[in-house]
Amino acid sequence: MPRRTYEKSGSKIEQASDLDEAVKDKRVEWRASPSKERRRRRRYEKRLTKELLFRGVED
Repeated sequence: MPRRTYEKSGSKIEQASDLDEAVKDKRVEWRASPSKERRRRRRYEKRLTKELLFRGVED
């Protein structure tokens, strides 16, 4: 079972295409509907994007 995506995963992202590979949902089989899966994925992508933006400001 893959680990959940956290903000720490943002350190592994260098290109925009890496974002898709970094976002993992370990409960994908348990979701009630595909729309909830997409919503969760968008949430994780947003969290990682925010982390990348703030990391760029701090550097």
